[in-house]
Amino acid sequence: MKCIDFDKQFERYTRAWMEKNAGKYKNNMDQIEAMMPDIYMEFLSRPAQWLDGKTPEAYFEQYADAAMLVAWMCEYYRQGVPVPDLLLERITALGAPAEQALLPLPFDASAPHEASLTAISLLRELESAAPMQAYIDFIAALTEPDEKGDMCAESLLTMGGAVVEPILAALPGAGETARDIFADVLSNFPGDARIFDLLMERFMRCDDRRALFASYLAKFGDDRALGALNEAAMAEDTNYLDYVEIVNAIDELGGERPPEREFHGDPYYESLKRL
Repeated sequence: MKCIDFDKQFERYTRAWMEKNAGKYKNNMDQIEAMMPDIYMEFLSRPAQWLDGKTPEAYFEQYADAAMLVAWMCEYYRQGVPVPDLLLERITALGAPAEQALLPLPFDASAPHEASLTAISLLRELESAAPMQAYIDFIAALTEPDEKGDMCAESLLTMGGAVVEPILAALPGAGETARDIFADVLSNFPGDARIFDLLMERFMRCDDRRALFASYLAKFGDDRALGALNEAAMAEDTNYLDYVEIVNAIDELGGERPPEREFHGDPYYESLKRL
């Protein structure tokens, strides 16, 4: 599988176009930049010698083997050649066969890391729920924040309420990092007392991220959190930025705003005051 650098070819096409049209547009770069989408569409539709006479937009359309196309994507990453959007679009256009070809990739140790991340993105585009449990298991095993874990969490969120019970089932074996990530996802599904307990646990436990977990509690919408939020708002060790987010959460939950506090000497407060 030949990995053609479509980006480089477009750069060459653009340079040639600018040389040809320099007089017409008098090197007005703003005008030329505004025309770039049209230039790109022209590039896509022109037969190219470097594609044996095929147009860029049709090049990957001639292939219908999803497994081959996914393997081709991996080869692009291995060779360090920019992966063409046209290749990714062709993969997702194949639907169910593409889903099956992509499913092993996120956790294939032999695959390039970038290919694994791209597979997660493409499966999300395909609205696939098939990797749900694999994503939950991966997050549950994390001991520190991880880009792949964040992407798995984003995908879980798009799967809707079906993720709630499997995530709750994974909580007993999940560490601190995983519980934080799961709290983020579950905060979008209000009404479950078990999720409220998790959010309160994270808010009470993570003093350095009170603002973050206060925002989760506000989104979850359970006013039973008001007591803990008010107490944290008035705690001496709560910095100004956390205080602001906590008060915002109290407002969101319909609570009474706590008394105004002085934050003289707080680095966040002083820097914002100077602004």
